[in-house]
Amino acid sequence: MASRLARWSFVVAATLFVAAPHVALAAQPLDSDRPAAAIVDSDIRQEEALSKTEAGKVITAIDRTRDNIGTVRKTTKLDTVDIVFLTDAARSEGGPPPAIENKVKQHQEDVAELRQEIEANALLFNAIDSRRVQAEDVLAVEFDNPGKVVIYAAAKPPK
Repeated sequence: MASRLARWSFVVAATLFVAAPHVALAAQPLDSDRPAAAIVDSDIRQEEALSKTEAGKVITAIDRTRDNIGTVRKTTKLDTVDIVFLTDAARSEGGPPPAIENKVKQHQEDVAELRQEIEANALLFNAIDSRRVQAEDVLAVEFDNPGKVVIYAAAKPPK
């Protein structure tokens, strides 16, 4: 009796183990923005800008990175996520201009920690991922008011 029960338990466990990845894939199709939208549940907006016109805002946001890391860590809900693509600062364009690049280097450890926190935050990670932004391209974030974040990325928007 015990061996039959053990064998039955093994069969059930093995079946669940084999079926689990297929159930997950069926629940969240990978070819749509729906999974990110369901997790983020925020209005994700994007705009393109030149780093020279946004340099002041980006530099100020980089200076506030240490404070913003804690806010990123605690963020679980946002009404609006604005992603600002600094198209002329993308790697394919040679990277950020010297003023921004120097500020990133000055706060190198904080910027690296900010990027890790963004990757660890499901809401923010899925927001940037839905626009094909890599965390390593994020230069800074700015929390304008409760419920809104602006993410500055040295990247070009997806085509």
